[in-house]
Amino acid sequence: MHIKDINVSKLINYEIERFIYVVRHILLMEIALTKMSSKGQVVIPIDMRKGIKEGEKLIIIKSGHQLIVKKASELNEKLKEDLEFARRTEEAWKRYERGEFISKPIKVFLKELKKW
Repeated sequence: MHIKDINVSKLINYEIERFIYVVRHILLMEIALTKMSSKGQVVIPIDMRKGIKEGEKLIIIKSGHQLIVKKASELNEKLKEDLEFARRTEEAWKRYERGEFISKPIKVFLKELKKW
């Protein structure tokens, strides 16, 4: 591994941590980090499994870069909201990739956020 690779890795980890912080504390949503196994299996973190029984069917909706997991028993209840959320998130991600977001150190961001 090269020093350049380590810096990129640290930057990616920092961006992930910053994203998780924003989702948890600003959007007030639950968020967790997991990864896919070589068999394509993904573990749902224990705190997010509350209300999901073993063997319960889950539906996965893919919209661009986003995956939405829903209980099959609740599909009709909030599908329209979930699809709109996926669309808005995908649009925001594209704006981020085009460089339309302003990057700030986390301390500066939180200081400005308190003013809201």
